Amino acid sequence: MTDYPHLQTTVLDATDVRGLAEFYRKLLGLRYLPRDEPPTDGSADNDRWLVLTDAHGARKLTFQAVPDLPRVTWPDASGVAQQLHLDLSVPDRESLELQRKRALGLGAEQLLDRADDPEESFYVFTDPAGHPFCIFVA
Repeated sequence: MTDYPHLQTTVLDATDVRGLAEFYRKLLGLRYLPRDEPPTDGSADNDRWLVLTDAHGARKLTFQAVPDLPRVTWPDASGVAQQLHLDLSVPDRESLELQRKRALGLGAEQLLDRADDPEESFYVFTDPAGHPFCIFVA
């Protein structure tokens, strides 16, 4: 039997690490590793590398500071390619609409509306840093 590496997390670059982590924390109902919680005592924030986990402590998304991040131009292939995107799922169209409104309210930008597609209902968004993500009915 062959042992395989375990995928620990997906890391997203961001110029505003805390801002992007907050977007996904709220969108996906995740929580910070205890060491990455925002400081409440006025001390300096560790905003270079932050980790979000699920309720059981499993790492889900990590955010890494970069000085500059060109925005993806996808689906326009002549510019900056998307390189990676997240696919998120919901159980039905009612949930799809609810999550679309939540994502937009949290600062996402909607790029594509395929909610009426009978084969595969979904929306494509970018997060506040410009990373694409999709929400599908699964």
